[in-house]
Parts: sequence; structure tokens; C-alpha cells
Amino acid sequence: MSGGALGPGDALPPVRRLAGELGVSPGTVATAYKELRGRGVVVTRGRGGTAVAAAPAVASRRPPKVPEGLRDLAGGHPDPAFLPDLMPPAQLSPGARSHRSAPRLPELEEAVRSWLGADAVPVEHITFAHGALDCVARLLSVELRPGDAVAMEDPGYHHLLDLVQALGLRTAAVAVDDEGMRPEALSAALRAGARAVVLSPRAQNPYGGCFSARRRDALAEVLRSAPEVLTVENDHAAEIAGAPLRSLASAGLERWAHVRTVTKYLGTDLRWAAAACDPTTLARHDGRLLLTSGWISHVLQRTVLGLLGDPATSAQVAAARAAYAERRRTLVAALASHGIAAHGVSGMNVWAPVRDESAAVNGLRSRGWWVAAGARFRIASGPGVRITAAGLEPADGVRLASDFAEVLGESEATYGG
Repeated sequence: MSGGALGPGDALPPVRRLAGELGVSPGTVATAYKELRGRGVVVTRGRGGTAVAAAPAVASRRPPKVPEGLRDLAGGHPDPAFLPDLMPPAQLSPGARSHRSAPRLPELEEAVRSWLGADAVPVEHITFAHGALDCVARLLSVELRPGDAVAMEDPGYHHLLDLVQALGLRTAAVAVDDEGMRPEALSAALRAGARAVVLSPRAQNPYGGCFSARRRDALAEVLRSAPEVLTVENDHAAEIAGAPLRSLASAGLERWAHVRTVTKYLGTDLRWAAAACDPTTLARHDGRLLLTSGWISHVLQRTVLGLLGDPATSAQVAAARAAYAERRRTLVAALASHGIAAHGVSGMNVWAPVRDESAAVNGLRSRGWWVAAGARFRIASGPGVRITAAGLEPADGVRLASDFAEVLGESEATYGG
């Protein structure tokens, strides 16, 4: 493999055949294959045998640069007008002391217990991380080995899809709809050997789905049949999702983590996340954290604590939640009035299925709009585009829908219906 004779995806010979060719015992070859799997060099695909693993893709899904002069609706960012001013705490850390002995501020930990507990998330075991991706990466890296499969939303958040591949793991596509992950698709991924699940209970990115009570219960039933599987719930939009939380964390699962961040509504520079989880998951996460960064900056923690308890900030977040809901609903309704069935029942984004992503993106570009082609969000699902509606005033949403309809009409006239 290092010599280039075999490339990513190429199959390795069956154990017994290679043993015969090399004149060694099958056990020796099997041990070598096991070592290669452990190092992430090869992956096992059930009846498909063993194959050379693909090189980690850490940049393939990154968004292109926004062309100058276009209205950016591709970034997935909040409207800056609704973000509070970030002020560091008046008293900064005195410096030389061991934060490892007290990695979490007790006041923030208590605030987080109240915050998550209000949504019926069990809060006996709480930890912090440097944002959702940092937390998910650590959870997966201590639970899984290279070549293991992770059930992922399809379409799903492109940074998470990149992350899973960068860890040497495989993605198992799970279809989503307006209520989030589809239970039958999740069941198929678990039967195929997925050892972890990463999903969003609301504001699913990019599709915008959120769990109904019925969907949450159906997913919980599927997951309870696989108690060894770790379920990671990414509640990235929380307070501005525009939908209630129906969490799998309270569904009686054995292995679970509920991750919540604040970057979408308190500030994109606040790289902080809270996680509630089962005791085993907490111990493994914090054990790895202790050996790496050790703790989350107390300056950062105090900044978050101050914002969470500030009435003016709470009012600003409430205003953002209402504005995002209106802008999202207006855009979806305006698209529907032109016969375009878009999706976005929660969060900041709208997903619009299209026949040709390039034609849609380039057509809207010619009219001054920049939207995200769906390719970087998809594993096996159909084409579409993601439109971030957070900064799109209702009148602009109506205009965008009209332009979108014209673009699709031109595309059909050119390429056929």
C-alpha cells in the first residue's frame, strides 16, 4: 500500500488466499489485517471484505469564497444585528494556578444544569468543551476505532461530515425529513454496524427538521435495541431554533451525550459548549480532555456565564428567535407560492431540492444572490441548495423566491423538465 500497488478503495486478498501466496499461517495474515484496521490503514466492509481506507478528506466540503458584490446566503451565519457585544469579565484570571483541579466554574456549571434541565435533559453529569465540533471529535475518538461507522444525517452539516472522515471513521448515511432522522433509515445503519449516531433534535443543518414527540419516541425505540451505540445529540441552535427540544437524552438510552453551544446567538467567537451525558461517556471525554487542553478557559467561561444571566442579552436572543422564524417561514411560503417545495421548519436555513445544483447556484449568482450548493452537505441524498435565511428580511425573501422560480424555469427550458 505504501508502495502504491494498492490505492484507496482497492480490495485486499482474502486471508486464506494471501496466506497461501506468502507461505504463512492464516492467523498471521489475520493478525496483520487487524493491526492495519487499528491503524486506520484498511477498513472492513462486512461481506465486501477488507479494503484500503480512503485518505481523510479534511477540505473537500469547505465552502468556496463568496464572489464580490453578491448577497451572501450561503454561510450559515446569524444576523450580526442580533449578537450581543462581547465584554470580557472585569476580573481576569490571576494566572499561575492549577485549573485542572477545578476545570469548570461552579457557577457556570450550575447555570448549565438549570438551562438544560428546563428542557428535561438529565443533568447529573455535565462537562464543557471548546465548541460542538471539539466535543463531538473527542467523544468519537475515545469511543471508536478507525474504520468504524458513524450514522450521520443526510443531508447533514458539512463540518461534521468532514470531521468523521478526518478521524478515520466511515459515514453511514441516514435520510432526514422535516422531523429529523428517519427511524427506518437509522435502523438500517445500525444493522449495517454503525457504532455511533450524530444527529440534531432541532434546527437540523441544512434541512431544518426538528423532532416531533412521535419521531423522538420512534428513534429512541430504534436506539434502545442497540444499547452499545453512542448517541450524540447536537443542539447547536438551541435558543434560536424556533422549536421546542424533544431530546433523546431523556429517553432512557444507555450511552448518550447532549451537546449545546452558544455561537449562533451569543457570539461566533465564543468557542464553548456544554454537554450532559451518561457517566461512562463523561469519564472518557474528560479523561481525554485532561490529557490535551486540560480545561476550558475560565475567562471564556465567565464571559458565557455573564451573557447567560444578562436580561438584555436574553431579550436580544428572544428577538433573534422571532425574527429568524419570520424570515424562514416567509421564504418557505414565498417559494411554495411559486411551486417550489422547500424545507425549513426550524433554525436559520432552508433547503430547496433542485435538479441541477450548478444551474441553480449560477442562476441566482447572476441575480445577485449567493447560495450554497448542496453537494458538500450530501452523502447519498438528492441534489439541493441551502439558503441561510437568518439575515434575509421578509421582503428580500419574497424577491429571492421570485428570482429562484425564474432560475428554475430557465434551467428546465435549457435542460428539459
